[in-house]
Amino acid sequence: MIISELANIINGRVVCCENKVAGDVEYAFSSDLMSDVLKVEKENVLLITGLANLQAIRTSEMSDINCIVIARNKKLSSDIIRLATENGIILIESPFSVFRISGELYKAGIKPLF
Repeated sequence: MIISELANIINGRVVCCENKVAGDVEYAFSSDLMSDVLKVEKENVLLITGLANLQAIRTSEMSDINCIVIARNKKLSSDIIRLATENGIILIESPFSVFRISGELYKAGIKPLF
């Protein structure tokens, strides 16, 4: 699924790396436990999380995840946005819960990672 389409489905707002929203995402993984994210070994994975911190960005970078959805309308600090931009990671803020984001994207055809 094209990332810009995905953002529309979840009423998301792209916060950085807008120039990359034509990219594809095939899988999604919902987690607030970054040690689980480190186990991700597939490409074209979207991370859905409620964590709005630098660790989520760093962990995604280590796992080659290039798109993160932040749930529950949490606002991202300038430090988080800067680090994501430096690493080419698209950040999307959504007003929906992690559960609803996961359900809407699954319904739209995004595959679960596990």
